[in-house]
Amino acid sequence: MKILAFGASTSSTSINRQFANFVAGKIPDAAVTKIDLREFQLPIYSADEEEANGPPADAQTFLDAIRSHDALVISLAEHNGSYTAAFKNLYDWASRIEVEVWGGKPMLLLSTSPGGRGGASVMEAGKATFPRMGADLVETFSLPSFYDNFSPETGITDSELAAKLEQVIQSFSQKVSAAH
Repeated sequence: MKILAFGASTSSTSINRQFANFVAGKIPDAAVTKIDLREFQLPIYSADEEEANGPPADAQTFLDAIRSHDALVISLAEHNGSYTAAFKNLYDWASRIEVEVWGGKPMLLLSTSPGGRGGASVMEAGKATFPRMGADLVETFSLPSFYDNFSPETGITDSELAAKLEQVIQSFSQKVSAAH
């Protein structure tokens, strides 16, 4: 099974990229491709920009990456209760090429933040909109207080949260494997 994993942030120290990559690496028998949103260079979306120059090549590159994988593991970063500007811009451009951005792919949607809500607002936004844009939203998991609950070496340090994540990963893996 080919998994595409990314954190929806362009921070060089993105905790969401760390989290998405960690979780994707725990999916049994998965070949994981990790992408970094800093690799995608796009102008700010506007109808005028689209009319003058068409969609940027990197929007198609993003869609091609989605299409060439069996499933997606995405961790949403939260800026002021919503998507990061860079992710929203990439998502907007991609949707101008193909409305069903996520291509019907099974998705494990994650979020984390330094705070106790773990990106709850952006998680709700993703849960509300991603299925309308072609996501097969199989499972979700939000990790609160990233710096208190996560170690790059060992993963989730809180045993209750770690057990919950293991259940989510197992459920996701079973559903995706059964579909293939």
